[in-house]
Amino acid sequence: MNYTNSFLSSSIMALVPSVLTFCAPGSSVSTEKAEGGIQKDTRPNILFIVSEDNGPELGCYGAPVKTPNLDKLASEGIMFKYAYVTQAGSSPSRASFLTGLYPHQNGQIGLSTSYYSMYREDTPNMINTLKEAGYRTGMIGKVHVLPESAFDLDWWENTGGNFKRKNLANYAVEAAKFFTESDQPVYLQMNYPDAHVPFLPQVDGHPAYPLKASDVEPLPYFGVTSDSLKQQTADYYNCIMRLDDWIGDLFDKLKETGKLGNTVIIYIGDHGADMLRGKRTVYEGGLRIPLIISSPGAVKNSVYDGLVSTIDIYPTVLSVIGIQVPSYLPGKSLLPVLNGSTDPIRKFLFAEYNVQSNDNPYPQRSVRNKRFKLIYNPIAGNENPGFYYTVGKKISRSDLESALTNAPKEVQDAYEMMKNPPEYEFYDLKNDPYEWNNLANDPEYKKAFENLKNQLLNWQKATSDPFIDKDVAKKFYLDVLGANKKKMEIKYHDYMDPHLVFEKGEK
Repeated sequence: MNYTNSFLSSSIMALVPSVLTFCAPGSSVSTEKAEGGIQKDTRPNILFIVSEDNGPELGCYGAPVKTPNLDKLASEGIMFKYAYVTQAGSSPSRASFLTGLYPHQNGQIGLSTSYYSMYREDTPNMINTLKEAGYRTGMIGKVHVLPESAFDLDWWENTGGNFKRKNLANYAVEAAKFFTESDQPVYLQMNYPDAHVPFLPQVDGHPAYPLKASDVEPLPYFGVTSDSLKQQTADYYNCIMRLDDWIGDLFDKLKETGKLGNTVIIYIGDHGADMLRGKRTVYEGGLRIPLIISSPGAVKNSVYDGLVSTIDIYPTVLSVIGIQVPSYLPGKSLLPVLNGSTDPIRKFLFAEYNVQSNDNPYPQRSVRNKRFKLIYNPIAGNENPGFYYTVGKKISRSDLESALTNAPKEVQDAYEMMKNPPEYEFYDLKNDPYEWNNLANDPEYKKAFENLKNQLLNWQKATSDPFIDKDVAKKFYLDVLGANKKKMEIKYHDYMDPHLVFEKGEK
């Protein structure tokens, strides 16, 4: 994977007087003299840990599951209470945190395994920026973004998804080897397969004591219960406990290298659980994730309750290592938060859904503030194929109908609305955190509704969202459904008209 991005080269040279000049939290120097008088690069390593398909169901977030290693990480850093992805699907989410752009801006609007891809190979991204700034770049696990050649990695191991969870003990061993093979600061992205389906209750003795269906209740945003949903929830928690075990092993191995103390650790889930009303939706269960950051010199044992997005990760890393954040990036650096600020970095948070595989296209856009959330469905009046795709994977139609019979009417209505969405959904998250009651037509909330509606429209204009045009959204929906093949390439680039922000020369 070798290519030179002229934008990156010019911007780094223009923005950084020396790549050895940075200002990490609590630090004012980045070099020290090594033996023989040679300057040693002391910029922090970046360890970026990404888990699969799990929301904030961790012990430190209040979930009934034991995650001592991630809990300890939170105690040594900052836990972000309201962290969100841009789209609740693996490839779009990963492309966003690597490029700092929304899916409709970079083009990765669906799964790479279904041939969705970024518009351009030369889209600036975190991996290449760090490499050009003198970092050694590595990854364990999948990139899951196309084209893979866009990411100029020095080292890449276990390149697949590894959903069978084979040889997970080797991840930490390989990571420690990577940390010690060079005197350069390193960027290492660790992609763990848990908690992706299948929800394997135990692998190689992990977790040591798997939960059973009788130990748990279904996740609250399901709104329904059944024996099968309890078992799925138990095994989902088992995946998270196994994830925590292997992250603990990673920390132990990296401590032995002597380099963990000068390492910024970022942990996220790539989107919410593959459960009812989770993954492949714009509901909280799909978009909200855990985010924990521990950094040398940063505040510790802190909880930040402002709204943050994974598009903030790229600018945060740039800030930490002393590279000016390009103005075209829509995200915000979290460096002030790492330094102890509790001020909000944004008033409004935006997200989207486009497609996962060709089974489930359904363009949606959402915006929320601290209390309210608006969902816009530009092709309302068309059934959402993702409803049966998601429900069918988790519970039979007959079992769902039976479970809904015993559920409150608001829950019944919410499932019907997921199947046949109205043009607008509007929720009071303070009083309705699981999004059961659509208040879009309630006159009491008209002012708050109109405010978010205007904010969403302005965001679509500012980010050149092609689906601001309902006809384009409808064409995309029909093109994908018409393909009738899960892995048939859709020529959506031809009419998305992306207006690539990084080509404007904004720095």
